[in-house]
Amino acid sequence: MRRPAALAGCAALAVALLPGAAGAAGHGADRARAVLPAGDGWGSAGAGVTGGSAADADHVYTVSTRAELAAALEAGGDVPRIIRIEGTIDANTDDEGNPLTCQDYATDGYTPEGYLAAYDPATWGKVMPSGPLEEARLASAANQAERVVLPVGSNTTVIGVGNDARLLGGSLDVTGADNVIIRNITFEDAYDCFPQWDGRNEGEWNSEYDNVVIDGSVNVWVDHNTFTDGRRPDSEQPSYFGALYQQHDGLLDIVRGADLTTVTWNVFTDHAKSILIGNSDGAAGTDLGHLRTTFHHNLFQNVGERVPRVRFGQVDVYNNHYRQEPGASYHFGYRWGIGAASALVAEHNAITLPRDIDPASVIHRWTPGTSMTENGNIVNGRPVDLLAAYNAANPDAPLGDDAGWTPELRPSVDHPRAVPRLVDAHAGAGRLPGTR
Repeated sequence: MRRPAALAGCAALAVALLPGAAGAAGHGADRARAVLPAGDGWGSAGAGVTGGSAADADHVYTVSTRAELAAALEAGGDVPRIIRIEGTIDANTDDEGNPLTCQDYATDGYTPEGYLAAYDPATWGKVMPSGPLEEARLASAANQAERVVLPVGSNTTVIGVGNDARLLGGSLDVTGADNVIIRNITFEDAYDCFPQWDGRNEGEWNSEYDNVVIDGSVNVWVDHNTFTDGRRPDSEQPSYFGALYQQHDGLLDIVRGADLTTVTWNVFTDHAKSILIGNSDGAAGTDLGHLRTTFHHNLFQNVGERVPRVRFGQVDVYNNHYRQEPGASYHFGYRWGIGAASALVAEHNAITLPRDIDPASVIHRWTPGTSMTENGNIVNGRPVDLLAAYNAANPDAPLGDDAGWTPELRPSVDHPRAVPRLVDAHAGAGRLPGTR
């Protein structure tokens, strides 16, 4: 049984949800000390999200290089800290700030040409790579990971200063941490120098590094960021063995028992597989009862799929704008992915599609016997029962119409017709007033 949420008027939304209102309570115009407001999504449940808002002067850092960022993230243990990013930080640099290339990470005789020659399916067969060159790839990948994976500890706010804070090639790794805020940063091109060839079945290239990964962490707020492949789109990469040489993984992954996350006012753009919630059908032991996540007022623009793909979690997706432009570089796959024990509620979203994309393809189902709640969404300005459209197009793989829970942590819900204007104008990095 589907339960419609109450709608608030546009004027109420402009006060309650426009950027600059959210998260500022009690801290004036200093957004670095903002906290997630009470009642704003799953992240506000439990202990809520205050990040580093209580940091003393000794634990407020302004950084502009990879070395400074890494040092600030490592300093102070779990003491509240604020890390302010100025300008562009390239994660693929050494401690002196010199650029590092894929060749600098390569070791033990690894070369792309040698790897391709060794594991060509015509001679290697349809099995996973093994042996010296695969071991060399792993060692080379470990060298890059040491540079580009940047662990974020508990009680931390990482926030961009002004309108142009950018992390190139880096992955913020929120693993086993509680109470983290990430705001006002453009995350661009977290590329893997050493993708692995998986030659089984039809074959594909697998890469590492999400722009942000939330792994086993609790109470996290991700707000007003931009996530993009940017300067190195997968669509411009070559194909080897009949498969795209894909150097990017996800934009934002929430996995391995992570819980209570709110994702607001971000832009996810120009990427293939964007957001994964739950990374394995076999992870019920860690994920069931966790992975509770809210997405509202985000722009998903010209992305392929997984916005999000859900396993296990109670996930609330409302008041987002899904915009696919004609001729986009990334092929439209689907928007909402329903996997093992998924409990997705998708309500009052706006979806903008070219005429040749069937609204029935907005939803994709993997696991038999699953359900979702879908209500009040519009496609190209008109109400469409997307779940009914999916079921009509997939009579042999139907979805139930009740996710089994009703969202309550919504500060306000806007009419979906107002969503494109509001979200397109205010979502993303550089659109957070008062950052200093």
